[in-house]
Amino acid sequence: MKQVTVLAPAKLNLSLDVVGLLPNGYHDLDMVMQTITLYERLTLRRSPELSLRLPGSWVPVNEKNTAIKAATAFFNYTGIAGGADMEIVKKVPVRAGMAGGSADAAGVLVGLNALYGAHLSMSELCALGAKIGADVPFALMGGTCRVQGVGDFIKALPPCPQCWFVVVMPSVGVSTPEAFARYDRMGSPVHPDCAAQEAAIRDGDLYNLCAAAGNALEHCSGAVETPHIKEVLNAHGAITSLMTGSGAAVFGVFEDEAKARAARTALREEYRQVYLARPDKGGARVLPYRPDRDRKPAPRPQPDRDPREPGKNKPRR
Repeated sequence: MKQVTVLAPAKLNLSLDVVGLLPNGYHDLDMVMQTITLYERLTLRRSPELSLRLPGSWVPVNEKNTAIKAATAFFNYTGIAGGADMEIVKKVPVRAGMAGGSADAAGVLVGLNALYGAHLSMSELCALGAKIGADVPFALMGGTCRVQGVGDFIKALPPCPQCWFVVVMPSVGVSTPEAFARYDRMGSPVHPDCAAQEAAIRDGDLYNLCAAAGNALEHCSGAVETPHIKEVLNAHGAITSLMTGSGAAVFGVFEDEAKARAARTALREEYRQVYLARPDKGGARVLPYRPDRDRKPAPRPQPDRDPREPGKNKPRR
């Protein structure tokens, strides 16, 4: 195998609570997380060197990039003497709380595992991913999960009840460290019931799922456009609306597709990055090989010889 194509989905926090501080100083979190049908698309090719291209993106390409970190971790762990030419077409907004960087890292780990036939287990991939970022293990598993601690305790749940998400990226992103620093100073009046939300998911109850939704970081995120976006989403029929992660993206949950599309249309008049998505049942995965997509273009056929030349271009019997 010389090339693989990987889809790595974005995530939303259906709920996020801060339940304390851990001995290492990190915040102890309780969350319900959901991958959605908005994807980073990665193409990985075997190469003696390690390189990365992000066409159309302003994200820096350096040793701090999560894709570079993931590739380095993979080769160090496996001992494989190789490299990869990596190209990522980024669709997930940056500084949005949607784990675009974690999706990139998960996509690289899954892609290199297939590209080099390393046969690493999901547990091994998650252990590598956890060293890169807290959301990477979830980005590898995907679907609907209860996630606790710093992202290291993941419990798979049944699929989210069918619904539509309208996701809006405000004009300004949010820094995760700054959001948590503000939480430490301000606290939050919002503490969602993640256990009730898990129960609603197990019951397939979209309305109780939404009733238990909430984000403890929303109040202190500093994202000033959040209330207005939520107001528009709710006015167009969202069952609930909230910020995801540490911000700044805001999403609404809709049972009705027509209402979701109307909300997207209205918000596109104000915001450039507005997405319509559905729940996704998985994490980063390699797409099936397709010759028309993955194979290099065939060489152009040479022009036929002059049919007037004797003995040339005669049909075979």
